[in-house]
Parts: sequence; C-alpha cells; structure tokens
Amino acid sequence: MTSPFHLRQAARVLANGGIVAYPTEAVYGLGCDPLNGLAVERLLALKRRPAGKGLILVAAELQQLRPYIGLHEKEIPNKVLASWPGPHTWLLPAAPQVPWWITGGQEKIAVRVTAHPVAAELCRRFGGPIVSTSANIAGRPPARNPLQVRLRCPGTDLILHGATSGLERPTPIQDAITGEAIRP
Repeated sequence: MTSPFHLRQAARVLANGGIVAYPTEAVYGLGCDPLNGLAVERLLALKRRPAGKGLILVAAELQQLRPYIGLHEKEIPNKVLASWPGPHTWLLPAAPQVPWWITGGQEKIAVRVTAHPVAAELCRRFGGPIVSTSANIAGRPPARNPLQVRLRCPGTDLILHGATSGLERPTPIQDAITGEAIRP
C-alpha cells in the first residue's frame, strides 16, 4: 500500500502542476490538477491524446465534484448516486465554468467517485478531483503496474505504487441522462 508520505508527496506534485501515475480500479491512471491548463496540456502531449476527447475527473466523494457538475445534487439521477463510490464513470451536464480542456468543448463532463483506496486518498490529500486517464500513449495498451508506467509514459513526475482493483477493463462510461453506453 502507498504510504502517507508518498501520498503527501503526490499531492504536492499535483499542486505544483505535475503529473502523477496512480492505481485505479482496472489500470494505472495519469492525473493532474484539472484547473491547471498547462498541466493538462502536458498530460495530453505525454499521451498524444487530442484535447477534443475530453477527460475524466475522479474524486473521493461527490462534494469534490459539485463545482464541475451543472446539476443540483437532487437532480443527479439515483442510478449515478447508487453506483458511487465505485467503478462507474458517468457523463453529466458540465457546470458553465468548467474549462474546455476538461470537457473537450462538449456540454457534458465525465466524472467518477472512486472506491479505489489509493486514488480516493490521493484526491483527499490534493483537496479535490483530479484528471484520470489511462497511463498509456493513446491507442496503446494501458499500464497495469508501475514498471509499465515508467516504460510507457516517460515524463510522468511521480508514480504511486499499489495494486489495481482487478477489473479486466477500464471503468464503463455511461451518459447519465440518455443512458447511452459510451464505453461498455
């Protein structure tokens, strides 16, 4: 398990505009401060991922996502709330102030309240949600351990060690309003 020291160090790296790799439900994720446009730009360049695809935000609890979601808590569908914390990413209307680099210029935002202990504690230590995208070059297999992160994502500032939760595939992404499965 990741030590409190390493979690504090990772939170400092995020706060200073760095990129952190961390275990999630299925694969290693790459994260940064979602409000730091330069950090997001650097992460997208590292992955060779187009900004127009948008990014997922992962949080330790719903309250961390409130500023990013364009619905009042009572308007969030029960199916979303019932699935959290857990390995399910939902598309919800984005709040007007959400930066375009997170939504990819779309009206919705992809969000998840994770149950993974390392990812959740990292969000708590950072004090808010972080970007969560698979640790890989776009279109290539995602990393499932720290060594694969190091080999596949040079330029990552810090790698938190820990086990993934064992899911075979990255978390499903579903539109909370239409029910459409974006990633089964």
